[in-house]
Amino acid sequence: MSKADTNDDDGDDIATVNFKVTESFLDEIDDTWQGRGFNSRSEFIRYTLRDAVEFPTFDRDELVALLEAEEDIREGRTTSAEEARERFGTSDE
Repeated sequence: MSKADTNDDDGDDIATVNFKVTESFLDEIDDTWQGRGFNSRSEFIRYTLRDAVEFPTFDRDELVALLEAEEDIREGRTTSAEEARERFGTSDE
């Protein structure tokens, strides 16, 4: 979670930013912020942007790999831990 504040207690002026998204993506955003207990869409977007700026841990290639892994899981293209240990010659100890 980000420690950055979204109010102007530190003297920074508040700026309004407008951007465009598709209606279907906006629906996903709304489902997400409401489902995660945020008070508003703006609060969720500020939190998400702040977190992305402060903790830029994923690059595009890593996100693509995560999406591909999720698809593999959904399609049942996975390997058990036991199969992986056998394949790579490792032990569970």
